Amino acid sequence: MKTQKLSNSNLELWTILGKVRHSIFLVRQKELNQYNLSASHAYLLRIIIDLGSKATIFEVAKKVDRKISVISRQTARMEKDGLIKRIKQSPKKNILQLELTKKGLDMAKISYESKSLDILFSCLSSEDRQQMESSLDRLLIKLAEITSDLSLKNDL
Repeated sequence: MKTQKLSNSNLELWTILGKVRHSIFLVRQKELNQYNLSASHAYLLRIIIDLGSKATIFEVAKKVDRKISVISRQTARMEKDGLIKRIKQSPKKNILQLELTKKGLDMAKISYESKSLDILFSCLSSEDRQQMESSLDRLLIKLAEITSDLSLKNDL
């Protein structure tokens, strides 16, 4: 039986985005392995720094669009690895404030000095970067609309 090649430019773009995301993650992970730091933890360190005093498991989960349970497990591991402290805000509230340790701050600094990302993105001009950021921002906005619509339909 002869198979026919199916063509869909949106599906092809989705495939390319998946390959790029996966490959960037692997390159980033390889670079961070020498410091015994995962790319996921480096990403969360950055988010915690960006949130500052507002850094709680809930706020991090909201910022990275992940389930609270996933962020709770990741931050528990980060605490075990000595990167952060999870501090209970009050005995009655189940709110954990996230604070970087000295080791976490040192790892964040190392993560910020990424050579792999510099090398990778050096192939883009300033205009290319701006166009890419703008396009990806528009996709994120559309994704937020779609997921909001889907959650409304699931609630009915």
